[in-house]
Amino acid sequence: MPVQLNHTIVAARDPEASARFLAEILGLPEPTRFGPFVIVESANQVSLDFMQTDDIVAQHYAFLITEAEFDEIFGRIRGRGLSYWADPGQTKVGEINHNDGGRGVYFEDPNGHLLEIITRPYGSGSAG
Repeated sequence: MPVQLNHTIVAARDPEASARFLAEILGLPEPTRFGPFVIVESANQVSLDFMQTDDIVAQHYAFLITEAEFDEIFGRIRGRGLSYWADPGQTKVGEINHNDGGRGVYFEDPNGHLLEIITRPYGSGSAG
């Protein structure tokens, strides 16, 4: 079997709320519980397993989506009044990027993790 990413643990002050936030924003199935984890599973069976802790070090999680999904997710980001940026340094507030001929945007989850949605993998097209 080729090596595949199966899951990653995401530090959260409130795992239930954080998992619910991610699932709702991305339009994914309702989170499930396994032991101390609240799990959000992506379409390619990679899960983000939220675990309670007060020791949060912000991480970055990027999600490859379709153009139609971008419209839906970006609509939910704006509908919730979330801040968003075109860049990981969070200097281009209120903008999206067009890297590789697609669209991308960054936003934060309730714990300060930087989430990203992109419609084209990096390096797959023209510079934006």
